[in-house]
Amino acid sequence: MNPGYEGRTELPDNLAVLFRPVAMMIPNYGLIAEIMLFAEGFKDASNLSKKMVQLYKLASEQLSQQKHYDFGMRAVKSVLVMAGTLKRENHNLSEDVVLIRAMRDSNIPKFLADDLPLFKALIQDLFPKVIIPEVDYGELQKQIVETIHEDKLEAKPEFITKVIQLFDTFNVRFGVMIVGPTGAGKTTCYKVLSEAMSTLRQKNSADIRFQKVNISCLNPKSITMGELYGQEHPDTKEWTDGLASQILRENAKSETEDRNWCIFDGPVDALWIENMNTVLDDTMALCLANGERIKLKPTMRILFEAQDLAVASPATVSRCGMVYMTPTDLGWAPYVNSWMKRMFSNREDHEKP
Repeated sequence: MNPGYEGRTELPDNLAVLFRPVAMMIPNYGLIAEIMLFAEGFKDASNLSKKMVQLYKLASEQLSQQKHYDFGMRAVKSVLVMAGTLKRENHNLSEDVVLIRAMRDSNIPKFLADDLPLFKALIQDLFPKVIIPEVDYGELQKQIVETIHEDKLEAKPEFITKVIQLFDTFNVRFGVMIVGPTGAGKTTCYKVLSEAMSTLRQKNSADIRFQKVNISCLNPKSITMGELYGQEHPDTKEWTDGLASQILRENAKSETEDRNWCIFDGPVDALWIENMNTVLDDTMALCLANGERIKLKPTMRILFEAQDLAVASPATVSRCGMVYMTPTDLGWAPYVNSWMKRMFSNREDHEKP
């Protein structure tokens, strides 16, 4: 029924004639955005909604076509929710600046390096003469730098920015995808963030967003669908729990404020990830084949680590926040320098190369 998805084909003609044509209407994004902005407390919602819809329209037309880009209704909704949160946290900022920050923080993490200047230019055209103050991440940024040095890694500004962008994306999306080629620093990015958040909690940080992080990691393509989500024995009808369902069930039982991240480290395809759609949308529940529904908690997060989303369906892409790890940000030098630190950290000065 959805031939545009990967792995699905058109219906044969003898079946297609049995279905009557259906007319569908595109929703009025401007009206929806205006109503949500009014609900979030914006006074100038009418003008801001028009500018926001225009920005998304221009971005979808002029930016490069990438599989992990999404400018649909779910993306619009997440920006509006983020804008409302920012407005409540920053009463003194003008509404223009609040909306620009929300659009920038939710979109820039997923853009390729070549698309960033164009997106910033579009914002500048729609909001002329608006100066956006730099955001101070304070103790989080300091702790990220400390964690990077403790792990004997290189504290490149571009990498620190990506870690902060992942933190921002986690705050507005339940499911997040880190996309990028091998060697771009995807695994190190989420590990540094988890260590920094856990350390800040040990230091009794006043910010409640910083909690201890527990990580469960699995490769979904290394096992079958039954082993991943659970399966019923064909003869005995006995139910055997899957790896993902077992991890998510244990995390859902947690009564603490700890953050539980479930990492799916492997290629994303339309077969296994379609079962995650109810997890990634507002339902936040994993539906199993035996009829059980595991309701997930707001303290949990689902993180996908993938090289690309070439075969992921649009439904999945729209449900997740995206952080694109640009390989040119790191280059080869940090790998060599961090290797030197680890290899020669215990040597005498005269022995070091």
